[in-house]
Amino acid sequence: MDEATTGRLDRAVGDSSGSRKTWIGKVEREERRFQEHVREGRFQRSLALLAAFSSLMTGLEVGYQHYRGSYSRRVMYTPVALSGALFVAGLAAVASKRATKWVLRPVAALTLADGVVGFYFHVRGIARKPGGWRFPMTNMVMGPPVFAPLLFGLAAYLGLIATWLRREENDSVRDDSSKLIPRPAHSHHWMTALPSRELSRPEKINWRQDIREGRFQRHMAAATALATFFSGFEAFYSHYKNNFQYTAQWTPVVLAPMLIAASLLAMRRPKVAHTWLPLLSAAAVVDGSVGFFYHSRGVLRRPGGKKHLLYNIMYGPPVLAPLLFSACGMLGLLASAFRREQ
Repeated sequence: MDEATTGRLDRAVGDSSGSRKTWIGKVEREERRFQEHVREGRFQRSLALLAAFSSLMTGLEVGYQHYRGSYSRRVMYTPVALSGALFVAGLAAVASKRATKWVLRPVAALTLADGVVGFYFHVRGIARKPGGWRFPMTNMVMGPPVFAPLLFGLAAYLGLIATWLRREENDSVRDDSSKLIPRPAHSHHWMTALPSRELSRPEKINWRQDIREGRFQRHMAAATALATFFSGFEAFYSHYKNNFQYTAQWTPVVLAPMLIAASLLAMRRPKVAHTWLPLLSAAAVVDGSVGFFYHSRGVLRRPGGKKHLLYNIMYGPPVLAPLLFSACGMLGLLASAFRREQ
């Protein structure tokens, strides 16, 4: 091989190595930028998009679960309709800041209320089965999934949180700290006597400001603990119906209490919020993804397979349920990235 060919090969290898380093550098910069946005509460669009697709996923799950119940009551249509409305509202919030407050917020609040109402109806449905709550294990396994409506409210909760965050592009957000004279923090300050509303109106330090600045780690850790309890309990009695036929069915049942404990400890100890909480949350995301694969495979292995796909989805393992467990892990990862409340 002559020197010219060797030189060309060296330059090609050098260019390839340089482009690879440039690509890695861009990925690292984008990762740091995203972490900074999360810590400062500037990811309204991202969370609204996450709420939209979470709503679509839970709406499909609720839709075919209520189909099994033949939509015997009209109220069973409400979560299906509201999940579609929340999906559209979340996409609208991604496109428009104005839609975040006037569309996403009321739709998310209504959807969350519907989840609470659904929880009441599911509890009543279990109470109306033979033996009622005197045989809780049997009737919870054979009756309506008691905590499923509260899991349905998870997407609505994310949508509500998104409405109080700041947009990723921070140019349109008014920053009062840049003013020469900042507004007072309480109503009895002497500056409230000034005639200018811009100066005299006090700026209250409350939970809305904490959310807007990304300071609600304890709040999100508590939400992670609740959501994981609901999802873990659903996984337990869903797999109990199948008599825990596969060893992998124990993984969400074992992992859920660990993530709940980490979330509760993270509310008291910041070190746990940055060590055990993200580790167990990432494990929950992976476990839910693996569970989605197994549930999908279980649907395809039913008689008829792909030929009767819709029927097998309706009456096979709940194909989207494991992704709700992954969503709990995502909540934990978000909580670990936030700052502590003031």
